[in-house]
Amino acid sequence: MKSADTFAMNLKTNTMQKIILLLAFLTFNLSSAQTKKKQILLIGTFHYANPGRDIAQVKAFDIMSDKSQKELETMSDKIKKFGPDKIFVEWKYSKQAELDKFYNKNTDSLFKSDKNEITQLALRTAKKLKHTKLYGIDYRTRFPYDSLMMSMEKANQKDLMKINDESTKESENQHNQRIGKISLIDMMLFYNKKETENQNIQWYLEVANRTGNPDDFTGASLVSNWYKRNLYMYSLVQKLTESKDEKVMVLLGAGHAAMLREFIKHDPTFEIVELSSVLK
Repeated sequence: MKSADTFAMNLKTNTMQKIILLLAFLTFNLSSAQTKKKQILLIGTFHYANPGRDIAQVKAFDIMSDKSQKELETMSDKIKKFGPDKIFVEWKYSKQAELDKFYNKNTDSLFKSDKNEITQLALRTAKKLKHTKLYGIDYRTRFPYDSLMMSMEKANQKDLMKINDESTKESENQHNQRIGKISLIDMMLFYNKKETENQNIQWYLEVANRTGNPDDFTGASLVSNWYKRNLYMYSLVQKLTESKDEKVMVLLGAGHAAMLREFIKHDPTFEIVELSSVLK
C-alpha cells in the first residue's frame, strides 16, 4: 500500500510540475507577445512641391527629373521590402474621404503631374504594397508667426531677433546648397539625420518660447500649439495602428518627424526603424 501511495504521490507531483512549467511557458510567450514592439519607419522630408508655407524659403527640387523618378522607384521598392502594414501621411485627418478619392485616381497621371511627397513617395509605395488606402493624420493648429515677430520687437529683443534671422538663413542655406549637388536619396537621408532633426526642434525652444515680455506668452503659445499639433498627429498614429499591424510607415515634414521621434522614445509600443537602414 505504501508503495502504491508513494507512486501516486510521485505521479501527482510530476503532473503538477508539468502543469506549472506549461503555465510558465504560456505566460512567458504571452508576455513576449505583449511586449514585442511594433516597428515604425519614421520619415522626415522636405516638401517636394515647395508650397512656400514654411518660415524658411527654399528652392524647389526637380522631383520630376528622370533621375529623381528613378530614385523614387528605388526608395519605394526598398520600403516595400520593409513591408509596412499601414502608411500615415501629412493630410488632414478630417479630410480622409478626400484622401480616399485621391488614392483611387489614375496613378500614372498623378505621378506625372503631382509633385507632392504624398503622391511621389507614399502613394507610390502603398500601391506597390497593394494597400487599399493611405491614412491622413494631420491636425492643424494656429501658428501666429507674425504675432511672434511683433512681440519680439515690442520687447526689444534684438539679440533674439538676430538669432532668429541667422537660424532661418542657415536652414535656407543648408537646403539650397544641397539642391543642385546631391541626389534625392541623399537629401532624404540628410533630413533624417539626428543633427538636422535637433535643429528642427531647437528653434522652438531657443527662440520662439523666449519671445516677448514676461507677461506676454505669445511665444509659449505658439510653441504649445506646435506641440499640440504633433501630439494630436501622434495620437492618431497610436489609435489607427491596430494590434495586427506589425510595421507602419509615417511620412511627414521633417519638423513634424523630429517631434514624433521624441514622443516615440517614451512609448514602449514602438521602435523606430531608420530610413538609412531601409535604404541600404
